[in-house]
Amino acid sequence: MKYDFTSIMDRHGKDAIAVDGLGDGFAPKRPKEGFDVIPMWVADMNFPTVPTIPEAIVERAKHPAYGYFDPSDEYFDSIIDWQRTRNGVEGLKREDIGYENGVLGGVVSALKAFAAPGDAVLIHSPTYIGFTGACDENGFRIVHSPLVKDADGVWRMDYADMDAKIKEHNIHVAIFCNPHNPCGRVWEPEEIKQAMEVYKANDCVVVSDEIWSDIMLAGNKHTPTQSVSDDARTRTVAMYAPSKTFNLAGLVGSYHIIYSKYLRDRVTAVSSKTDYNDMNVLSMHALIGAYKPEGHQWVDELCETLTGNVDYACDYISDHFDGVEVSKPEGTYMLFLDCTKWCENHHTSLDELEDRLWDVGVAVQDGRMFKHPCAIRMNLALPLSRVKEAFGRMDRYAFNA
Repeated sequence: MKYDFTSIMDRHGKDAIAVDGLGDGFAPKRPKEGFDVIPMWVADMNFPTVPTIPEAIVERAKHPAYGYFDPSDEYFDSIIDWQRTRNGVEGLKREDIGYENGVLGGVVSALKAFAAPGDAVLIHSPTYIGFTGACDENGFRIVHSPLVKDADGVWRMDYADMDAKIKEHNIHVAIFCNPHNPCGRVWEPEEIKQAMEVYKANDCVVVSDEIWSDIMLAGNKHTPTQSVSDDARTRTVAMYAPSKTFNLAGLVGSYHIIYSKYLRDRVTAVSSKTDYNDMNVLSMHALIGAYKPEGHQWVDELCETLTGNVDYACDYISDHFDGVEVSKPEGTYMLFLDCTKWCENHHTSLDELEDRLWDVGVAVQDGRMFKHPCAIRMNLALPLSRVKEAFGRMDRYAFNA
């Protein structure tokens, strides 16, 4: 490989809550003395990003003025080229693209544009914790449509349940996660079509979070929600960002793609009224640096690395952690472990299991925050040597102690 996905990067003291934020809020607790932290909870990566990003930031930062600015043509052209090359998107124009101060901020703006506080919003469960917080904190009432596992252990949407819940709760806005976090499903075109038919039949605006769309494992391919039909194209507010792909969350910078002028006008009317939804100049140059040709190669190598990590982790769980169930993700770098049977078989609570893991520095995330009663979410975006070390500790000190 051209790029480095094997070196262990020391992030202590470098503004990383993944390692320095342990013990605060909903973060895992700090490990016992003698164990270093293996950060596997918050969804950012422990790899150095593609060099064209810091190069672009440094080059712009050399100029000693950072005043008001407008997004450049290069910014929009970079997004259009990226979407065409990675996702097969044709006909995307500058006016279809709008800046968002984070995907969740864009989600909230879209919800406020088409629903009022107290209104119900349909979301699949398990549910990304950010959706839960964004809805609860802005007064929206979440209605969950649970994903179900088929005979092969693959997470699937229950279209009949979606339709029934939408009708029962008079829902007109839904959040769709494509690819799905935390389950890691990369939805097939036909699955998205069927979901969009349910939304169409019930006159629902769809807010599609596609922030994970670049992280495709084992040759899977992302299908943009807006691409499956003409109706989907004009019914959907899609949210994207380079932040998950290139580990840029700390720079803050996302964007929407909205083809319908009506939807676009309503969303931007809400977001613009806060006077906070403005781009950072270094964030703009970071995106331009990310979406250069080098960024394409870097992402391809990243996905190959992550595929190997996921294969290793899933094989290890199958061979060593009897009673732990996991569906191999097709996208994202997160693993969602159902520990229900293991906890029952070992008369151990999830709290006790997590304490064992956290004590030895395996900083995984409590899956109950994602609306599952007994699960762990685990970030595998680390060098394989660290993944192996983590699973060795999990085996020795927790699951087979």
